[in-house]
Amino acid sequence: MANIPSDRLYSRDHEWALIEGDRILIGLTDFAQRQLGDVVFVEVPNVGDRFEAGEPFGSVESVKAVSEIYVPLKGQVVEVNEALNESPEQVNDDPYGDGWLIRLRTDGPASPDGLLDAAAYADYLKEEAAD
Repeated sequence: MANIPSDRLYSRDHEWALIEGDRILIGLTDFAQRQLGDVVFVEVPNVGDRFEAGEPFGSVESVKAVSEIYVPLKGQVVEVNEALNESPEQVNDDPYGDGWLIRLRTDGPASPDGLLDAAAYADYLKEEAAD
């Protein structure tokens, strides 16, 4: 199993959320990028867009498929990773670092209902692999 950073939370749709006070950095997990294959295009929302938890906020196009990506926590987009326009492969190369997708600002305390910590996410991946 790939390294799963313990400083963030994970969705069952394979997005991660790193809570930084009232800001939340969001990206795709290493598992997700490996399933996608080589990422060739990333569509992200505009700064100022608002999303509820679980809503699709963009898509990732790989050599295999186009997949929607979902926001794991509600908030307003305050930053998008512009570098992905020129280098979408950063999602593959560094999914937990330079391959981040968006940063949200929450309206209050982040409520991580339904999100998994690193250990629970690792267990979830094992369950999925067994299916």
